Amino acid sequence: MATWNLDNAHSEIEFKVKHMMISNVKGYFHDFDVAVDGNAEDLTQSTVDVSIKTASINTKNESRDEHLRGGDFFDTEKYANIRFKTTEIKKINDDEYQLIGNLTIKDVTKPATFVAEFGGLAKDPWGNQKVGYTVNGKINRQDFGLTWNAALETGGVMVSEDVKFYADLQFILS
Repeated sequence: MATWNLDNAHSEIEFKVKHMMISNVKGYFHDFDVAVDGNAEDLTQSTVDVSIKTASINTKNESRDEHLRGGDFFDTEKYANIRFKTTEIKKINDDEYQLIGNLTIKDVTKPATFVAEFGGLAKDPWGNQKVGYTVNGKINRQDFGLTWNAALETGGVMVSEDVKFYADLQFILS
């Protein structure tokens, strides 16, 4: 079985959440690792293991980031990582896969499904074999104990329950 290691310089994980029910706030995580063991051209023959350092959250607003790192949200001192590990990978079509697995946030583990789109396989100028994927998904943050919110005078809430994830990931065959 082949091991594909994350090329951090060419990878990112972003998220967005509806703010005040009128616009989206985007953020990303600086520090994460994704390992793919198996066949990078056919993910159904692979396992995927993701670890994200919660303290590396960045929304381009330091006071908001501190709030997100605190007890109302990630409580990063107590829960250092978000984890996702596949239990099954299904092929949707020639270029897309369902990544089915267990997502753990704040020691709460729930089933989650993400969609991975195969971007291609190529050799870089130094002879390294590389593969790329784009991954999308959505979770309900309250399922994982991320329940802080505030009611708005006009109705609705400050932060939506749904959080959308988007990742561009590139791997190097080791």
